[in-house]
Amino acid sequence: MRIGVIGVGGIGGVMAACLTRSGAHVTAVARDPAARERIARDGYHVTDLDGTTWRVPSNSPPVAILPDALSADARPFDAVVLTTQAPALEEALVAARPAFGPSTVLVVCQNGLPEARAEKVLPGVRVLGSVVGWGASMVEPGTYRRTSGGGLQLGQMTPMSTQARDALGPLCDVLRAQGSVELADNFAGVRWSKLAINSVTSTLGAVGGEALGALLLHRKVRRLALEIFSEVEAVARASGVRMAPVGGTLDISRVTLTDAERGARMGRPSLIGKHLLLLAVGAKFRKMRSSMLYALERKRPPEIDFLNGEIVRRGAELGVPTPVNRALVERVREIEHGRERSSVRGLLNLAAQLT
Repeated sequence: MRIGVIGVGGIGGVMAACLTRSGAHVTAVARDPAARERIARDGYHVTDLDGTTWRVPSNSPPVAILPDALSADARPFDAVVLTTQAPALEEALVAARPAFGPSTVLVVCQNGLPEARAEKVLPGVRVLGSVVGWGASMVEPGTYRRTSGGGLQLGQMTPMSTQARDALGPLCDVLRAQGSVELADNFAGVRWSKLAINSVTSTLGAVGGEALGALLLHRKVRRLALEIFSEVEAVARASGVRMAPVGGTLDISRVTLTDAERGARMGRPSLIGKHLLLLAVGAKFRKMRSSMLYALERKRPPEIDFLNGEIVRRGAELGVPTPVNRALVERVREIEHGRERSSVRGLLNLAAQLT
């Protein structure tokens, strides 16, 4: 299969490397000329979770935009995998549009709810959503490290017919080069659950400035996380979505607050259980550092509009209050513009105001 991978940071770089090693003809799209040169010369270097390191040479010259690849090889792309940050979706797909053929499938591996945005840019193109359950970081261009295990959950925001699912068989087979692949029956529920998780882990990390484990040791931060989960679940329910667990992570229904719990003291057994569950999550992912925090530190646009901001917009449309998510959006904006800074104290003060 001929596959384009737009964005070769941590996730995209490992994806491109695994697909290339499996025998797919992979064209990487990288804006940075130095990154293109490095991958063309040295290929992809990957360190797996067990410490094993492997290398595979690039089998197609990296390009700045996908249509550049057509001058050397006019064959249509069977699939295009989009792994850029959420704010770059429209720009990346507009640039790639001439490389799409009538049967090209777009696989969107981004945070938030990107499928509708992609369909608007590329009307008529089949858009397949993907929730990535594993983590990776880019050590330097062309050199990557897996940071957590997991697979892909793929699907569409509306149920697929049996015929449509069967047609995706060859693509799923190729994508298994990076790990397990599941075609989720309730993909919308999976996507919303991942949105809830990112709205907690990425945003609290951006405001608090520390790894997830350290932040979740604080009771006020855990309570803030429970409030975020509860607002996301309420907006999803009002949208007609039944949330579904993301592979290997939280079942969001177990960490939402009831009305009784909101007014209760910490001693309520059900509330204690939810705090203990978040403590366990913090212990498991204690070294996880927010990608949004990285963006803020590098003066890049944070993804806040596509995470908590998405919840605020949907909630306003549906008449569902989202005061906690709204306050977090505002605080990230303050940090972005230099009026606040990321700190544990600032997060704790905000939590005390909101809960």
